[in-house]
Amino acid sequence: MGRVIDPGAFRLTQFARGGGCACKIPPGELEETIGKLMPDAPGADLMVGVENGDDGAVVRLGPATAVVVTADFFTPVVDDAYTFGRIAAANALSDIYAMGGQPVVALNLLGWPRDKLPAELAAEVLRGGLDTAREARCYVAGGHSVDDPEPKYGMAVTGTADPAALLRIDSGRPGLPLSLTKPIGTGVLNAWHKATGEVSPAAVEVMTTLNASTSRQALAAGITCATDVTGFGLLGHLFKLARASGVSALVDHAAVPLIEGTRAAARAGHMPGGSRRNLDWVLPHTLADGVSEEDLLLLADAQTSGGLLVAGELPGAPVIGELVPRRDSVLVIR
Repeated sequence: MGRVIDPGAFRLTQFARGGGCACKIPPGELEETIGKLMPDAPGADLMVGVENGDDGAVVRLGPATAVVVTADFFTPVVDDAYTFGRIAAANALSDIYAMGGQPVVALNLLGWPRDKLPAELAAEVLRGGLDTAREARCYVAGGHSVDDPEPKYGMAVTGTADPAALLRIDSGRPGLPLSLTKPIGTGVLNAWHKATGEVSPAAVEVMTTLNASTSRQALAAGITCATDVTGFGLLGHLFKLARASGVSALVDHAAVPLIEGTRAAARAGHMPGGSRRNLDWVLPHTLADGVSEEDLLLLADAQTSGGLLVAGELPGAPVIGELVPRRDSVLVIR
């Protein structure tokens, strides 16, 4: 008989400095690095590349078919290995949905500290990813693993899309409302979980919910502009969308839904460093007179497996603002 491992004996979040999408390289630093890698002349069939920081790359294979590819991985946001796998897989799959695609096949990306954590826990992480991929009707076919000082997990995902019906961040136009399909606050609540060991079922529910249905709804409504809200926070991803589309965005901060317990956790001091870096990045492009620092930090909170931010109206998704003609400030918070 094999040995029996008690998953509760290991708190995965304690084996990594950061957690989830809050451990991303800061957006300004990342853009400076990626800016040096721009292709001189992208091919005509590379419909979406690195230019605007879309959620995935899109290559046209023919008049009615495009392939969408992405890769996403991060350190644990929860202590439970199986749940961590589910969240990381949902987050990676979200990049395909955010482009209007349907995932087809995924490859596991696993970093594991073999001298600190048992292989049985790694198997639980992979099982969580597999179950989420099955829910998405996406095959999982192997992957790659390395011996890593910190645990990391995610997926490289390939999907398909209609090249004439994509969701992308550069197709916004003035007059479109902004809808948000999930409440925000996972960055704060994950930081609270890491510090206290307490679990937020509401945050786990948000992070494990696929964006499949909202992506289909957006496409059915003829919407062409969307992005998912992850490590750069609501404000960071909205800034990228508005900048790429040549518009400004008005946001009603009181209309943005928060996950239960988010504000209390923030006031208790559980604000991830990634959220503060996000706010520092967008503030020079933001007009936010009269809005508190707390509210701005929550709007910039580094999300993990967040919802879709859609330029258009969707049933059940609150409208949090609108796109307007370009102004001096790309973002206007009121």
